[in-house]
Amino acid sequence: MFFFGYIYKFFFILNLMSLNRIKNYLGLSKKEAINLNRIRSFFPAISSGRIVSNNGASTQVPEQLLALSKDLSKIYDNVHRGQSDSSKKMTLLFENSYQTIADFIGASSKEEVILYRNATEAINSVMYSLMTEFKDGDNVVTTMMEHNSNYVTWYGLCNEILPKFGIKVECRVVNFNKETGELDLEHLKSLVDKRTKIVCCTAASNFLGTKNPLEKVRKIAKSSGYIQPNKEKGSYFLVDGCQFVPHSFVDVKKMKVDFFVWSFHKMLAPFGVGGLYARKELLEKMRPFLYGGDMIADGQVTLKKVGYNKLPWKFTAGTPNIIGTILSAEAIKLLLDFVLNEGKKKYFLGNPRLDREVVKKAMTRIEEYEQKLAKIALEEFEKINSVILFGPKDVKKRTPLFAFVSKDGKLSPFKIAEELNKFKVESRAGCHCATLAHYYYELNPPASCRLSFYFYNTPEEVRKTIRIVKKICDKS
Repeated sequence: MFFFGYIYKFFFILNLMSLNRIKNYLGLSKKEAINLNRIRSFFPAISSGRIVSNNGASTQVPEQLLALSKDLSKIYDNVHRGQSDSSKKMTLLFENSYQTIADFIGASSKEEVILYRNATEAINSVMYSLMTEFKDGDNVVTTMMEHNSNYVTWYGLCNEILPKFGIKVECRVVNFNKETGELDLEHLKSLVDKRTKIVCCTAASNFLGTKNPLEKVRKIAKSSGYIQPNKEKGSYFLVDGCQFVPHSFVDVKKMKVDFFVWSFHKMLAPFGVGGLYARKELLEKMRPFLYGGDMIADGQVTLKKVGYNKLPWKFTAGTPNIIGTILSAEAIKLLLDFVLNEGKKKYFLGNPRLDREVVKKAMTRIEEYEQKLAKIALEEFEKINSVILFGPKDVKKRTPLFAFVSKDGKLSPFKIAEELNKFKVESRAGCHCATLAHYYYELNPPASCRLSFYFYNTPEEVRKTIRIVKKICDKS
């Protein structure tokens, strides 16, 4: 019996070591790691057997948020527009959501958070609010790797709107290195001058996967010498964080950005809500983007004068996306529970205030795990001679998003995506709204096939997906 006891212990330790190796393979070796199996069980899309690998477009919605949406219908009412118990409850949940969102990104208060239908509308709101400040001879600087919303918006201002008023403003575009996918900072320096009103830059490209050096970009913008109407010296700095916020810890105060936009449908929430952070002192002096109900101060509408509401409501005209706003804030708290508590409820539906250290801990885990996924993806792509992969080869310089084309051009990106779909692998073919970058590579058609992973994907899914890419493209 004594002997068999040792044998039992030996195999128990051996199994434990094997289990730990498996957990390590999944990025779960430490006590702080992500419990993938449990997290994945909360997503109906994953449970149905789908290989969800188009997360750069939108992530999947967990069952907790779907259930919450149904529960909210029991007390649903408009906000800021009623004295009923339901209206009061919804208003409290709605306003508390702004606080949660502010804490998540590190804003000083909820007064610095404005919510719109999406990040595109958020960028447009900045453009229209600043429009009357532009002077003849000013310029806007953006980059060749931007999402269309952070280029076309400024193109429209410079080439279609301001010229109607006789104001000439130039839209300048920064190149990137085609080999590495990294922003050309020297070219950026050459384009920014004392007439640069605003510099607009993506935090992470939705085509290249590149994470841009925002601190260096900000320093270039702020050293321009441009004099703003409030006498501040330096160009405004706007960051598109749509492909960055879901994967990394964000501290807008530390970043010292003027404007920061992102979308919630890329981080577990349903469609319909995009965020804008802006410094309070800017929002106080900026003109509203939309005019109408709820953005005016109570009783301050007369034939001679209109008084605007306090922040952030000054910029939220009309009836808002109430349910979407609440679900977006709860998606943040659910994200913390998934990563820190294996999905057990601690933050979800709890205190609207978030501890920044808790947020940092959770988002750091996601980033570290996704770097492992990116490393696996890059290793697998290196085995494929039949494709061209775009973007950095250093996992620390990119997100887990990978765009590629067939090297010989025989398979179009759309055909690759169709073939992947036959294997139940979800991808996206097209320009991904990064049209400038595709033309920059002289791609014909201006398109690529893209795979994008999130923290609920497994290493095996990544390997399997890219090995199927190899199988499809090597055939051509």
